[in-house]
Amino acid sequence: MCHITTSLHLAEEKTSALTQSTEGGRHRLLPSERGWRRCPAGHDAEPPPAFCFSQREDTGVSCPCPGQYTPGKLSSPAPAVILRAAARPSPAISAPLRPQNGRPPLRECPKGEARRRLRELDVADKFSRLPLPKASVLLPLVVRAGRLCLLLTMRAPQLRRSPGEVCFPGGKSEENDKDEIDTALREAKEEVGLPPEKVEVICRLVPGIDKMNYLVTPVVGFIEDTFQATPNPDEVSDVFVMPLEYFIKPLNYVTLPYKTSSGYLTWMHCFTYHDHERNKSFKIWGLTAHFAVFLALVVFRTKPTFEVDYDLDNLISSAESKFMNLYASLNEKKKSNL
Repeated sequence: MCHITTSLHLAEEKTSALTQSTEGGRHRLLPSERGWRRCPAGHDAEPPPAFCFSQREDTGVSCPCPGQYTPGKLSSPAPAVILRAAARPSPAISAPLRPQNGRPPLRECPKGEARRRLRELDVADKFSRLPLPKASVLLPLVVRAGRLCLLLTMRAPQLRRSPGEVCFPGGKSEENDKDEIDTALREAKEEVGLPPEKVEVICRLVPGIDKMNYLVTPVVGFIEDTFQATPNPDEVSDVFVMPLEYFIKPLNYVTLPYKTSSGYLTWMHCFTYHDHERNKSFKIWGLTAHFAVFLALVVFRTKPTFEVDYDLDNLISSAESKFMNLYASLNEKKKSNL
């Protein structure tokens, strides 16, 4: 089994009051220094292709306006951001949001736009033929209380590898698996009882390499909010859901220096998330945190409150470059051992 560690918590932030006017019987959201403003109707419905995004003033939860509202423009465009040089402000301070590819920035991303953004960065089988042993994980997205969340598991304490760590459902590829998607869906069914037909698979993201030198492919899919997990006690001790936004706006976060098995030096994200309803904390780090951060960057397209080694304006190319550097260092290590 190839699991991955992760924890979340939501940094809630208030937005300033909205201003609106009426033109020809249609509402129009006016510009302001903070950019996109709250929809006064607070719609929850899935938006059609033409819609705007906005934020609720009290909670920061955004809602889609299905063709009813026209978004205002930012009063002054934000400059391009290179995440590599990002400083970490106080969690109470919101990082600037800005349009990407003509779309408004999102704080909480409705499913329709999340699908589009994820599919834009689908790597398909681009890395599938690399000569490494294969594994996959499922990153299950679910909408809870109007916001995107991730389902994660905790590994059973009796397991030999990484007992008690938070991870995504997943594991090693088996002979009958057609591809990485098959592997991720099979493992999710075995571990938490998630039927493969109940997963809307969206994409495969840039893979990672774990400490055992497995090529681990993250498969992203939506699941219904009615899904009730049935953990396999031989593999999973707990299942929980947490806000995706925590991976760009955490309340408890540190970075740890890390050297891969190939000698590649990097930094590791480490999040601690406290589930207030259950009064339980979870630590999320390693490859799990790596995948979760990248997923949040793809969906929200906004600068996090901590340093990341990606260029937000060229997310896919910088992610692929980072991965290929890691893979090259692994190959160099193998050659030096010959």
